[in-house]
Amino acid sequence: MDQNGQEERIVLCGANAYEKKYYFNEKFAGIPDSIKEELHIICVLFTEEIGGIFTIEFEEDGNVTMRTECAEEDYLYDEIGSGLLVNEVRRKRQELFESLSLYYRVFILHEDIGEL
Repeated sequence: MDQNGQEERIVLCGANAYEKKYYFNEKFAGIPDSIKEELHIICVLFTEEIGGIFTIEFEEDGNVTMRTECAEEDYLYDEIGSGLLVNEVRRKRQELFESLSLYYRVFILHEDIGEL
């Protein structure tokens, strides 16, 4: 938790439709390239379709979450579509996100894999 009582999150990757940029957190360079490419595609396609800023993040406990937001003056941002697409990505990529969560818990939190 941070000073405001908010749960801290660590951004794994994200895309920004406004700046046409993709970001990958090099703290997770050990993730296989094929998964990095898949994450890149997910993020970029999301912002191409919905707009705004889309990030895939780790919560403190290692759970993977997706976040999307937009600039206040962005009238083209599809807020309803964003929720639908987040749910679709979560459903279709559930195995990927479970693997990423396990990676985080073992390599970042140093949890014992035998207990997981």
